[in-house]
Amino acid sequence: MNCRPSFAHKFFQRLEDAPSSPDDIPRYKTHDASERAQIVTSSQPTGFQLGTGASIFTDILIPAIVSAQHEVILVTCFWAPSKALTALCHTLSQLAAHRQAAIKDARDAGSGAHATPPLQIRICLSSRSLLQKLLHPQSRHGYVYPLSSWPDKLGLPSPALLEAAGIHLRVKSLFFLPFSVMHPKFVIIDRQRAFLPSCNVSWEPWLEGCVEMTGDAVAALLSFYSRTWDQAHTSRQLLDGHAPVFDTAGAGLKSTRNTAHCRVDFQPRGPVPTLVLPSSCHRNPHFRPFPWQRAPTPPRTPLNIALLQLLEQARESVYVQTPNLTCEPVIAALLDCLARGVDVAIVTNRNMMVLEQLVTAGTTTSWSIRSLIRRFHRLKAAAGPGAAHSDLEAGRPALGHLRILYFHAGSSRANSVSHTRERRPLMTSAAREVEEEEEPVHSHLKLTLVDGEYAVLGSGNMDRPSWFTSQELGILFHSHDLCARVRAAVDGVLDRRLALVFDSLDAVEQ
Repeated sequence: MNCRPSFAHKFFQRLEDAPSSPDDIPRYKTHDASERAQIVTSSQPTGFQLGTGASIFTDILIPAIVSAQHEVILVTCFWAPSKALTALCHTLSQLAAHRQAAIKDARDAGSGAHATPPLQIRICLSSRSLLQKLLHPQSRHGYVYPLSSWPDKLGLPSPALLEAAGIHLRVKSLFFLPFSVMHPKFVIIDRQRAFLPSCNVSWEPWLEGCVEMTGDAVAALLSFYSRTWDQAHTSRQLLDGHAPVFDTAGAGLKSTRNTAHCRVDFQPRGPVPTLVLPSSCHRNPHFRPFPWQRAPTPPRTPLNIALLQLLEQARESVYVQTPNLTCEPVIAALLDCLARGVDVAIVTNRNMMVLEQLVTAGTTTSWSIRSLIRRFHRLKAAAGPGAAHSDLEAGRPALGHLRILYFHAGSSRANSVSHTRERRPLMTSAAREVEEEEEPVHSHLKLTLVDGEYAVLGSGNMDRPSWFTSQELGILFHSHDLCARVRAAVDGVLDRRLALVFDSLDAVEQ
């Protein structure tokens, strides 16, 4: 099943007109029908969860990893000491001990080692530290970490423990100077289930999301993985045999308690049209430091093209939640939506990774937001006094409703704005206990919803590095039901965690 033909047709027309480079990672030959099938495909979304990064690892990703019978692929950008890494290391150690006991029992019973098939685990990362990035090999073959470095540098179990349990682990990193990180995050289990979290293996208590899916899109993700990380990786059939069932609860894995937990389970309703949208890394950031220079056109990657096309075809509403907003082409596209009468809501952060924004974009989100508001006021002034109302005779639509909000931690909710505008009842002692759990201090979720019909999740931010230099991966779902349920879950978690920055309707009334 494909995405709406008109969208996919126009998308591929634009993609074929875009210049490609042999240095693109990954590279697709979009004139080839088999290559197109690795982009336009279908999936069965099975769940969506919100929480902190640590809770998503302990609730979803680590249990999925240890349930694997044959193969685990874990791709992330940042790798740092954290609750997630500690939980992963501990659980892998317990899994290894469990498998060793099962192998011994099978041998004693005369069943042979084949009763417990080997488990292949591939960990792919891009960034551990500034020094690691400065000294990283500048080759698309990347750097494979020697076994001796696993415990000290990566916080992983000893190679001897894993090998004795039939767990074959490889860790590889890719990074290209000056800013080209491999930013995607996904986990593939036995080439059958895929998880796309927004979080890294890192320590930050940020609001994160994770979507789970099965179906043909998993094969497309495998293709993306092999083109980037392992060109020798094939889609061979998995071996028969079953690994011993491992109970993470018995291994002492505890969920990370957090105040932003929300889980949505999707009921099977047939395949959902899905686009797997890669964005290749690029070394040249195309900086234009002088104010009289026009903003450059972003690289014509599948993800960039699809997002701009979605904004271009939006008819009613656009919702964007992004850690940072510093990409000028995105801001221009949102202003164009407003000029056509499309309502635009933006949720972002006021002061998240400010130094990184200055280095990679030459601006910050708060500066870009102020610029967006000024330009909206100019747009309104140019439209004249009737800009708030459509003029059907003149064929002029009303300006869209612009609403901008900053995310903040729940502890500072006094000046917040609620979607429901209902008062929360007095907190009980149990509620006070929940408030002491891990509370997200920034929003790291990447979500775009258009007309309640298209949803884009994945790794891509609406900032300059995501659009110009980093490798990214987005997943576009064409489903009214998924859009509605994801939006309801996000609204529920954001309740009392948003500060209103600008509302064009309030501005009109004033």
